[in-house]
Amino acid sequence: MRISLPSLGLGGAPLGNMFHAVSEATADATLQAAWDAGFRYYDVSPHYGAGLAEQRFGRLLSTKPRDEYVLSTKVGRLLEPSDRPENAKPFVEELPNKRVVDYSADGARRSLEDSLSRMGVDRIDLVFIHDVSEDQWGPQWRDYFAEAMAGAAKALTQLRDEGVIRGWGLGVNKVEPCRLALEQSDPDVFLLAGRYSLLDHREALETLFPTCQARDVGVVVGGPFNSGVLAGGGHFEYDRIPHDIQARKSRLDALAERFGVDLRSAALHFCLANPAVISVIPGTANPERPQQYKALYKSPVSDAFWRALVDEGLLHDDVPLPG
Repeated sequence: MRISLPSLGLGGAPLGNMFHAVSEATADATLQAAWDAGFRYYDVSPHYGAGLAEQRFGRLLSTKPRDEYVLSTKVGRLLEPSDRPENAKPFVEELPNKRVVDYSADGARRSLEDSLSRMGVDRIDLVFIHDVSEDQWGPQWRDYFAEAMAGAAKALTQLRDEGVIRGWGLGVNKVEPCRLALEQSDPDVFLLAGRYSLLDHREALETLFPTCQARDVGVVVGGPFNSGVLAGGGHFEYDRIPHDIQARKSRLDALAERFGVDLRSAALHFCLANPAVISVIPGTANPERPQQYKALYKSPVSDAFWRALVDEGLLHDDVPLPG
């Protein structure tokens, strides 16, 4: 049976000091605003700020009834105390921890125990094997992937079968590892960041989502704004915006203005229109954003806008459209 999740969740990377430092007061206010706005699915990772995001999320979630929210985190990097922060790009002013790559079964179990301790909660619902992909490790990614399938994947499958967690999958920025995981293991859900959006959706649509639907594997879409560019930010894929992406964004902006559409709202609706997608998780470190995201999620987008995107070649003819 396919995993069920709230359609709109909160991504945790910005609260790990992604791109810029966030004060503890602002982090607490952001998370409280998310709870007050009705967010009940939260995704974090030890990687985000070297434990900082988990620590911050835990300050809120450890005070809430555990059955009232869904929590996911990730495995693949263990944290060990260090004399200084690593400040691994794109994070700044991290906690003083050193990341140790470990996709083994024992590493996955230890990572989960550490996450539970950092957050002060008694269980984690979903676990994603983090960043077993070429964009993170270069050609060596296949070795890490093999280690993960032989180690972490088997440990998480056992924990799922024992009822310790609800399910597991991969948390990646690339489509290919998800396809391979479906061939080699039995995942329940993928967290796919930036690969199903108004700017980039063809590969996932054609090569991954049909198999996910056939196998009842859900997809959580992370990075629906592509690291912020679709929300007016200055980053794409955690870096500067390439010229071709900026040109495509400008065409989207022009159509959004023409039809009176907020492009952020369109980005959320687009992701959720695909039947393979079970949740979309924009991130923020701004206390004003959670309520805005809720309003954008509830705001309708005209059919004429979607038809115009198809007519202009910005969406493919076979992409599922809202409504």
